[in-house]
Amino acid sequence: MNFFKRCCITAVFLATVLSIVGACKKSPANPDPGPGGEEPGNKDTTVVRPVTDPAVSKTMGFFLNDWQPKNFVAPAYTEVSAVSTATANTVTIDASSIISKIPLSVFSHNANTWMTPMVTEPKLLTALTTLHPHIIRWPCGSCSDVYFWNQPENTPPADAPAEIMDNNGVIKAPGYWYGRTNNNWSASLDNYYSVLQQTGNRGMITVNYGYARYGTSENPVATAAHLAADWVRYDNGRTTYWEIGNETYGEWEWGYRIDVSKNKDGQPEYVTGQLYGQHFQVFADSMRKAASETGKTIYIGATMYESAPQSWQSNAVKTWNSGLFNGIGDNADFYIVHNYFTPYNENSTALTILNAATTVPGEMINLAKTNIGLGSASVKPIALTEYNMWAKDSKQQVSNVSGLFAAIVLGESLKAGYGFAARWDLLNGWENGNDHGLFSDGNEPGVPKWTARPSYYYLYYLQQFLGDRLVPAPIIGNTALRAYASTYTSGQAAVSLLNTSKSAITVEIKTKNFRKGTRFYYYTLEGGNDNGEFSAKVLINGTGPTISAGGPDNFTLIKANASNTLNGIKVTVPALGAVFTVIDKE
Repeated sequence: MNFFKRCCITAVFLATVLSIVGACKKSPANPDPGPGGEEPGNKDTTVVRPVTDPAVSKTMGFFLNDWQPKNFVAPAYTEVSAVSTATANTVTIDASSIISKIPLSVFSHNANTWMTPMVTEPKLLTALTTLHPHIIRWPCGSCSDVYFWNQPENTPPADAPAEIMDNNGVIKAPGYWYGRTNNNWSASLDNYYSVLQQTGNRGMITVNYGYARYGTSENPVATAAHLAADWVRYDNGRTTYWEIGNETYGEWEWGYRIDVSKNKDGQPEYVTGQLYGQHFQVFADSMRKAASETGKTIYIGATMYESAPQSWQSNAVKTWNSGLFNGIGDNADFYIVHNYFTPYNENSTALTILNAATTVPGEMINLAKTNIGLGSASVKPIALTEYNMWAKDSKQQVSNVSGLFAAIVLGESLKAGYGFAARWDLLNGWENGNDHGLFSDGNEPGVPKWTARPSYYYLYYLQQFLGDRLVPAPIIGNTALRAYASTYTSGQAAVSLLNTSKSAITVEIKTKNFRKGTRFYYYTLEGGNDNGEFSAKVLINGTGPTISAGGPDNFTLIKANASNTLNGIKVTVPALGAVFTVIDKE
């Protein structure tokens, strides 16, 4: 054999050995992943740690009873070039570090009695079916404490006086609301039940606690509790979650202050947390008995005060939580908080609004858990049954920023461990843009009634591109970025990226314990050029509304953008906007 052939054979042999050694080094038993635990190339050989669901958090509890696995179905898409911009901003999805399962009840909304009969509004019914918030709270906020579910219009019970005392000591008509209405501007109780049935959603009901205070019967607490229990019987298992009273500590609520000369069971003039806690037990006993008669299980919530009390606040607020847990024992099934996040009636900037969305949910639940420890109660599920903002006078509440705010509130609420969250509300009043409504009431110039506000679209895409398990998504780089990651039972990974700044941010998405497929899908949401930082519009993958507010009518037909994962996963999150992303599995 000549020298040239010996060299060739030796070279081939060495190449074969090195190839085998290299393959061994990169086998699943000896991984050699690229950045973020990913193996470059089409075949991802990342070692995946087994997934283990943690124990259910006490603050979520039974709100996870109806948890369901989600299977991702790839949307119709348009193939776009991958972002190639260099960036130091990264978000890493750890697919095996499960924080919690995701309760369906965090996507909830509030309806109210004055938003038409609802069943007569096909545009509303279609929108609620498409959004699918899962739970719609009823009958309203403060009007719950003057709501008589079984009475015809203008026919209050005999022991509900025509005039009662407000917080200023003025005797006046409270404006009672009734469940058996039949007009063209308000909804009856049966209208509400019909809406739930037609849209595939369920309910949460707030019963009238105020009646236990201003009622003039010999035992107004027992009378009000009996009214609530009869509602449970009539409901007959359609509703699982019940609240006793709405913001019962508030001086704006009917029943906060009563005319003691009309009261027959020796109640004090002003409500206290301890008194409410004692009354709660009477209500809960009656309602649970009614539920047992129907063979159904219900859960009953008690109202807490959500923030550390301030020196200028009423004594009821200052002592509410300590008194509540002395009076209620361990009898509540869950605890209720409300929050409107931003400074009261301030013309807040976008940064103030979005910073509050980021920090307040965690602060609030930590305070709630501390206050629960003030008495003999144990930690139970915590429900944020109303949230929105106080920001006003720059059309903040109807803006693209309001949508970004809502998505961040829900992301932070999941991280903090809430079992339930409900945005206030579906329809309100224009008031030159100081309007909490998810839909237009028709009084905004050029904007038809039931036009969806930007918040609708942010919440729709958040839910569409959110899996069934929450996982960590640590961020390196720009502090204006927010990230909420999840996984699907079907194997995909998702992350919602939200930009709280006025400049676009390019970010690289990395993964751990996840074998990515060849494609990722995403939708980009951002405001228009109108009204400064508070655009009334939202653009979805560049498509906006045909009118001056809201989003595109054909949003469900807009194709996702999609890119190949071969050279990494990068997206650009627009200023005061969001990118909702799902990465396909191998």
